[in-house]
Amino acid sequence: MTIYSTDQLRNLALISHSGAGKTTLAESLLFHAKVISRKGKVEDGNTTGDYEPEAIKRGGSTQLSILPLPWRDHKVTLIDTPGYFDFLGDAVSGLRVADAAILVVSATSDLEVGTELMWKRVRALGLPCVIFVNKLDRENTNFLETAAQVTSNLGQTCVPMQLQVGESQDFAGVINLLDSSVDIPENLKGAAADARERLVEAIAESDDDLATRYLEGESLTDEELSHALRKAIMSCDLVPILAGSALKDLGLAELLDLIVDYGPSGSEKSATARDNNGNESKLDIKSDASLAALVFKTTADQYVGKLSFIRVYSGTLKSDSEVFNANKQQTERIGQLFVPRGKEQEQVSQLVAGEIGAVGRLSSTATGDTLSNTGKGLIMDGVNFPDPLYSMAVYPKAKADTDKLSTALNRLVEEDPSLKFAREADTGEALLIGLGDSHVELAVQRAQRKLGANLLLETPRVPYKETLGAVAKVDHRHKQQSGGHGHFAHVQLRLEPLDTLAGIQFSTEVTGGNVPREFIPAVEKGVRRACAEGVLAGFPVVDIRAVLFDGSFHPVDSATMDFDIAGYYGLKKGFLDGSPTLMEPVMIIRVTTPDNYTGDIIGDINSKRGKILGMIPQSDGETIVEAHAPLSELQRYALQLRSITQGRASYSMEFDHHEAVPANLAQKVIEGAKQGKE
Repeated sequence: MTIYSTDQLRNLALISHSGAGKTTLAESLLFHAKVISRKGKVEDGNTTGDYEPEAIKRGGSTQLSILPLPWRDHKVTLIDTPGYFDFLGDAVSGLRVADAAILVVSATSDLEVGTELMWKRVRALGLPCVIFVNKLDRENTNFLETAAQVTSNLGQTCVPMQLQVGESQDFAGVINLLDSSVDIPENLKGAAADARERLVEAIAESDDDLATRYLEGESLTDEELSHALRKAIMSCDLVPILAGSALKDLGLAELLDLIVDYGPSGSEKSATARDNNGNESKLDIKSDASLAALVFKTTADQYVGKLSFIRVYSGTLKSDSEVFNANKQQTERIGQLFVPRGKEQEQVSQLVAGEIGAVGRLSSTATGDTLSNTGKGLIMDGVNFPDPLYSMAVYPKAKADTDKLSTALNRLVEEDPSLKFAREADTGEALLIGLGDSHVELAVQRAQRKLGANLLLETPRVPYKETLGAVAKVDHRHKQQSGGHGHFAHVQLRLEPLDTLAGIQFSTEVTGGNVPREFIPAVEKGVRRACAEGVLAGFPVVDIRAVLFDGSFHPVDSATMDFDIAGYYGLKKGFLDGSPTLMEPVMIIRVTTPDNYTGDIIGDINSKRGKILGMIPQSDGETIVEAHAPLSELQRYALQLRSITQGRASYSMEFDHHEAVPANLAQKVIEGAKQGKE
């Protein structure tokens, strides 16, 4: 086992739009570095990175994978992340602990939306980045044309650093434009001269001294340009565009060389932490400093059990040691440490500052927690996961799965915090909330495979409410004679509508002992029981006052239970005479969208019985559309918005108020609820 210093470490997140060839690139880099003896294929389901059954079945990554490899006395750790939006949570986790990013772009298609979204995240995080144009061995591909499209869409900081030799099936290699001593084929000299001039100009612009000398016509040496290029990459002022083919192993050595020569080392990733008093300070990125390590991913392994993925930022984490979880304020016992490579795990004795590894069976530690020296309260910022908004109701497939449901869903959320598990109080349903349909469906598949819980997904029931539209009076007698001791209770109720959020109120105006005082609480109990069950369609009754104003009793046959029953049926009977109304939850929704989709989004919201509240222009060519819309129309909005904007828009949603359901729709809801009961 080779031991590396912090300066020899390179941690890079592999990101892309789904289908750009990112996993194939990772596999080819491992093969090129002689870590694996043969290359797996995505279509064969045998790549190192995509080892989960769900990923193999889909033919694409569904969670991040740690793939370390040696290159020129350095350790390059690739964090292969999913490209599909539904699994964005793992991409966010990978970017949180990466020192730089490799954005993979397919030369076979126009720049895709996933590329743009990942680029925005990289820029927001201030991560150095390199763009790798893949699949240049395919027909009708051209590196400079794709590079021009990248520059046009992502910005002038993106500059080609190479030139491809041969096109399509004749693609034979790449030329480093920064190396003035390289032999250039005659047919490429003109293009190479133009591209080198653009690269030199971009490098010079990032350095005041070089810019002055360049403008004065002075020649700049390769060494000077190389030094300035690294500074420009580190400061995110320049993003080199490289050419290659993962399938044909072309451009891979050049990519790894650039990572080692120009990428940030583990010691150059600045990080901060807060102490027990909330004071923030910069961490000392050294192996002999105080420990600060972030847990960025938790998963369940069939052999090790619970496995926590860790990035050490400061100090050294050692096997068979004791650490302090500053978030939970608890000590944790560290057992055997691992360096994972896909599903394989290499045992190590320690992880130094800048290194990524894993540890099994931590008792209380979860994703986002900071591990530090015993007694030290250092807390780092966790992982800022996207908010899940796509809900599905989860039911046990069989009786045997009932007890497993809650445990399985809690374990799923522990593994993937971009999922949420909640119980809807009004409908009693267990809800699994994710980023999209594939996200939720794969989570349920994982629950079956890993936890033995067979679960079913259904569209959640909308938590409607029922209320009154007018005052109603009811006279109800509960009388039962079957020989012997009988049952009798007589109540007269007045039902009154109240303002929103007033709840259920009960009062009495009975005088003269017509209803003895000891029976009045039973009437209230029956009324509230009926309100909880609902009358129209089985939804809870809200915002009414029930007033017991008269009644009667039998000195022998009346009992507490009789008045409970009378209150229950009295409420149900009287409610139907008070212009009963079905109320639906109305959400406030805020859609952040590029300006050119604003009209489509407004039209779509209007078609969902929505009301536009306003539009707030943003400085970056985006607009926030605020609106009210019924929850029943927004059950699949995560998927619909993605379709309308090709995934470029995002939204947030929260409950705002209840409104009466239009009469024509209310009848459908009531009939549907009755059929469901039957």
